[in-house]
Amino acid sequence: MTSNDKVPDPVRQSGEFLEYLYRVAVRRALPLHNTAAFLPAPPSPESGGRTLVLGAGKAGGAMAQAVEALWPADAPLSGLVVTRYHHTPPRPEGLPQRIEVVEAAHPVPDAAGLAAAERILALTQGLTANDLVLCLISGGGSALLTLPADGLTLEDKQRINKALLESGAAIDEMNCVRKHLSRIKGGRLAAACAPARVVTLTISDVPGDDPSVIASGPTVPDATTCADALAILARYHIDIPTSVRAALQAGDLETPQPGDAVFAGHAVHMTATPQQSLEAAAEAARAAGVPAYILSDEIEGESREVGKVHAALARAVARHGQPFARPCVILSGGETTVTVRPRAPGAAKGRGGRAGEFCMGLAQALQGQPGVWALAADTDGIDGVEDNAGARVAPDTLARAAAQGLRIADCLDRNDAYGYFDALGDLVITGPTHTNVNDFRAILIL
Repeated sequence: MTSNDKVPDPVRQSGEFLEYLYRVAVRRALPLHNTAAFLPAPPSPESGGRTLVLGAGKAGGAMAQAVEALWPADAPLSGLVVTRYHHTPPRPEGLPQRIEVVEAAHPVPDAAGLAAAERILALTQGLTANDLVLCLISGGGSALLTLPADGLTLEDKQRINKALLESGAAIDEMNCVRKHLSRIKGGRLAAACAPARVVTLTISDVPGDDPSVIASGPTVPDATTCADALAILARYHIDIPTSVRAALQAGDLETPQPGDAVFAGHAVHMTATPQQSLEAAAEAARAAGVPAYILSDEIEGESREVGKVHAALARAVARHGQPFARPCVILSGGETTVTVRPRAPGAAKGRGGRAGEFCMGLAQALQGQPGVWALAADTDGIDGVEDNAGARVAPDTLARAAAQGLRIADCLDRNDAYGYFDALGDLVITGPTHTNVNDFRAILIL
């Protein structure tokens, strides 16, 4: 998308207008637009220090290219960053590659991610106090940067990660467990870089923009404990090997805590956040003559239930002009969750992610309310593990589905948002966007 993207008419092109707002939000979070102000100076030539770039996340490839484009041509630069498969952006013509980018699986880790994490940790060997480590961290790094704790295999981590994803656990809960079952997350990468200075540039994909939660905080202190991780595993009935449970109970897998000397002199910069993207979308809506209201960039909860709450608000606006007058756009962000329902033996597994499930909950509760259109999409361009970013809802969504024999309650029962909206031609498909500031939701009420 370019800055002169044509603005669709909100009334005659309601769905296209919401997609335009989504593109504005994504553009605000692109690394090349947000990195320059946070880059540290390279080590002086006299010091003999070098600059090593390490990183992980769905925006990792784009972040690496931004650093390459902005870093002084005569200053040494090298490193390794891991991103999700197919999330490395095309290389601009004439931009030399100085940072290696490799790809691995997300949201369930694979051997490629394990190999990348091992290589990243190996690159920290031999660093000195004269060296600078520039860490590029974005959402998705937890799965991409997998290095199991002693006593765990990759297969164990895959099983635990999948169970967490399907449990309905919040992102901070999932990442608490991931930190304590890792040899590189939860501040351990920063510890491995000592005595070098570490500067972390991070794109937030979590409610509250807590850098210790983003990608499980590989370069920042961790205030959670082994006891916290054990409580979360018990809460969601997730099994782990006996030896690892014993290590957690003994406190042997504690992470570096706030105040640890290993973090002295380190810096963390938030280069893009969900709130900034929502504000950019709100400004674009107002420029098109539509008042815009941001509910929050920190909304969490079960996706379908969050959809129902948004629907109640939209119906109040549409029917009573409260708490906002029509026309308007209501925006929100955050990270909702999906609890995967048990399936009957032999039943097909539904396809979909949290944005699509939000849209199903919203559409069901809107009951075909006239004058309400909506879009929910993940800003990385991928809703869960499918090829869509999210989905659209229109006043006639339920009627068009019923004409095809689709019952939204049945699709919700099997978590099949993809199947529901694909049949209607209402999937939002963008491909990887090369950034990630979490959920984007927009409801247009005319």
